[in-house]
Amino acid sequence: MPGLIGKKIGMTSVFSADGKNTPCTVIEAGPCVVTQVKTVEKDGYAALQLGFGEAKEKNTTAPLKGIFKKAGTTPKQHLAEFKFDEEHNLGDTITAELFAEGDFVDVVGTSKGKGFQGVVKRHGFGGVGQATHGQDDRLRKPGSIGACSYPAKVFKGMRMGGHMGNERVTTQNLKVLKVIPESNLIIVKGSIAGYNGSTVLIKK
Repeated sequence: MPGLIGKKIGMTSVFSADGKNTPCTVIEAGPCVVTQVKTVEKDGYAALQLGFGEAKEKNTTAPLKGIFKKAGTTPKQHLAEFKFDEEHNLGDTITAELFAEGDFVDVVGTSKGKGFQGVVKRHGFGGVGQATHGQDDRLRKPGSIGACSYPAKVFKGMRMGGHMGNERVTTQNLKVLKVIPESNLIIVKGSIAGYNGSTVLIKK
């Protein structure tokens, strides 16, 4: 499916014609440069590799420098592949005009990292016991985690404390409320994963 690489700007809200206030997210979608054209004959599949965001030349590896030089563009910070139905050439620029009001998109982002968290915050546990009869250190503990006799083990997948967030998250079927092509901005209904300024993939 076609799409673009973008950047999450932040959240806002818009009023509809009937006066309903809708929370939405502002995304800078592109402009993206076509850095490679994948073909069935050469690569086994058809796709376009897009580049987004400027990168320093000293931080770019030699193989990537060759790709960018062949495309006639400056080094890019982020690369991603999308399957386009339309024909595009190396060096072409694809902007937010790819999307239109009323389209539905899937947005892929990286959720905010929250470090090591316990079961109450990570999984919504209610805690065990009350702060009475000497239970002053087990209020937010998970309780029993395994069988006592058979099988005497903790099963794989047991919900426990651990690393929370910083994962790839796809939010599906977000409606495009507005497209601002002169600023390469699109406004989608609802929220997406990630902090303001994080890189996202917008798939049509």
